[in-house]
Amino acid sequence: MRILGISIVLLATFLISCSDFNKVVKSSDYEFKYKKAVEYYEDGEYVRAGTLFKELVTIFRGTSRADEIYYYYAKSTMGQKDYLMAGHYFKSLVNEFPLSEYAEEAQFMIGYCSYLQSPKPRLDQQVTQEAIDALQLYINLYPFSERVDEANRLIDELEDKLVYKSYLSAKLYYDFEQYKAAVVALSNSLEKFPDSKYREDLKYMLLKSKYLLATRSISDKQEDRFSSALDEYFAFIDEYPNSKYNKEIEKYYEKATEYLHYKEETTIDE
Repeated sequence: MRILGISIVLLATFLISCSDFNKVVKSSDYEFKYKKAVEYYEDGEYVRAGTLFKELVTIFRGTSRADEIYYYYAKSTMGQKDYLMAGHYFKSLVNEFPLSEYAEEAQFMIGYCSYLQSPKPRLDQQVTQEAIDALQLYINLYPFSERVDEANRLIDELEDKLVYKSYLSAKLYYDFEQYKAAVVALSNSLEKFPDSKYREDLKYMLLKSKYLLATRSISDKQEDRFSSALDEYFAFIDEYPNSKYNKEIEKYYEKATEYLHYKEETTIDE
């Protein structure tokens, strides 16, 4: 009975609340409607707040409070976790009210909304790059803002995701033993992210891919490809003299050198 009583009270409260909200929606007193919209927003009732602010955006357009209404509308949308539309509204705010007191925060929120939409590393990272670009623009526009440190932190996190995505994409060719494609993908990853924390692994896979590609090539291409593998070996040893991979890659060095010496002797004999 006690539970039933509580349920009845909650239902009655909900119905009264809905009734009150409907009265606000139907009201033609826009100052009252604005006040209630702010109250809903501050209470975390973002759907109701957004519903009211959406109407008020049109009502207050062209007034001195237009940017404030738009700001609350964007924030209410974000509160509903609709980051795509929230980012769109923040961008509109910046475009329509570039001198607004809310423009700085809105510029940051454009990047932050994209950050929140950034997918897992294995998926397409276009949104991740958009987030980086937007946050970097924020830093450029407001270099002394208190949010700069946070923007830099988010950029670092997003760039780590791009680095990992590049690593995974290149490694995929290597794992499937598509060594010609792996050489291209691994080289591109190293060129695009020279300070990658996966650099040693990428360099190792690049060397091994070049070596195995040479062993599987037709005779006319083997000499150039073994030479390329040796160049990669020397570059790797120079950069990582104490690598965990050194014992393994010594075998590639010996085999490649052995082939090239044989090739040289054969050429001289001919």
